[in-house]
Amino acid sequence: MPRLFGTDGVRGVANVDLTAELALNLSVAAAHVLGEAGAFGRRQPTALVARDPRVSGEFIEAAVCAGLASAGVDVMRVGVVPTPAAAFLVNEYRTDLGVMISASHNAMPDNGIKFFSRGGVKLNDDLEDAIEDRLEDDWKRPVGDKVGRVIDQPDAVESYIDHLVRSLRGDDALKGLSVVLDCANGASFYTAREAFERAGASVTTIFAEPDGLNINHNCGSTHPERLQRAVVDSHADLGLAFDGDADRCLAVDHEGNLVDGDQIMAILAIALQEDHRLASNTVVATVMSNLGLTLAMKEHAIRVDQTKVGDRYVLESMNANGFSLGGEQSGHIIMSEFANTGDGVLTGLHLAKRIATTGQTLKDLASVMTRLPQVMINVKNVDKLRAGIDPEVNSAVADANHELGDEGRVLLRPSGTEPVVRVMVEAPTMDQAQEIADRLAALVKRRLGN
Repeated sequence: MPRLFGTDGVRGVANVDLTAELALNLSVAAAHVLGEAGAFGRRQPTALVARDPRVSGEFIEAAVCAGLASAGVDVMRVGVVPTPAAAFLVNEYRTDLGVMISASHNAMPDNGIKFFSRGGVKLNDDLEDAIEDRLEDDWKRPVGDKVGRVIDQPDAVESYIDHLVRSLRGDDALKGLSVVLDCANGASFYTAREAFERAGASVTTIFAEPDGLNINHNCGSTHPERLQRAVVDSHADLGLAFDGDADRCLAVDHEGNLVDGDQIMAILAIALQEDHRLASNTVVATVMSNLGLTLAMKEHAIRVDQTKVGDRYVLESMNANGFSLGGEQSGHIIMSEFANTGDGVLTGLHLAKRIATTGQTLKDLASVMTRLPQVMINVKNVDKLRAGIDPEVNSAVADANHELGDEGRVLLRPSGTEPVVRVMVEAPTMDQAQEIADRLAALVKRRLGN
């Protein structure tokens, strides 16, 4: 049976895969498992609960709060805030546990639950497995004054915004810059504008009116086309596109060109290196990052440490080795000096500061890296668990990698958050990359199709 926890918590169609009953049981199990692991000490434990604005978050939030309180946990409910804000606030308020209710960049019908332990750190695989394995346990229930309370704390997000602005190390650090922010009708609709304006930028926002139904709909980091037009039409210096929970960020230069997470990492790595703040002269990226990132970093004597796909694995490497910068091509960027998870608004602020500090355009800064032509195909309606074991598929991937040699590569992997198999090909030309990707995607569909 497939495991509930993927690379980024529990995720699925709200009220189908992710029901109120499951949300409640997950919360109860998490409280007990973490308590048994010594995460709470002897006092009454506390938890912080946050969500993005999608409509299903309302009933899931109620179920999570009910589960935690019934397990004897006092709950601080902060409402709609970005995922990185939730992680920051768990640490800021020293709660024992954090819960973020969001499906990130997924479409509105989906939702998800991710847990943070003390300090705002995502749970490790062993703890997630323990929670999942003990969902059906008959827990001892507290009574009387041992039952948890639920308290609203809607102003908590202000301390997160202050933290973002302070990270720039200077008043009006973005003075003179004009920026367009696409908030994906998601959790950053308030925090992004506030942070950039307090930092001195001239701000225009689009898709910043969440109604519970329009999150990620033809907007945000998965659909940056409107942002690209808006930046050009308004003659802005740059545009930034967040996803529904604002843990990722993509950028647009003044000519409307998209700047992805690999290019953003390259720009920030060089900036940190110049400030002697790039720990071990290393940036952490996943196997899905473009080969152009590795080549660009090599020219600046910066090493690239590669991990499995998922920002949790990037963070594991950063924590284990003391690295200060890492991320994914999708725009999950972690700056460990200021955050312990991907933070789209933080990333955007520091990218904007690099423009303000150097006087260069984003286009000029991004030119430090030349992206190899890359094609990604998401093959749907297949048995993704067989992606790495089907002999014909494995043979075809090996043949394609041999064909490309040192000038490209093929990666085929099941998604950790969606029911798809991802086929990624990099090659010297776009035509060659497309031809190989189409060929492999067709084979995956034929061999692994449901």
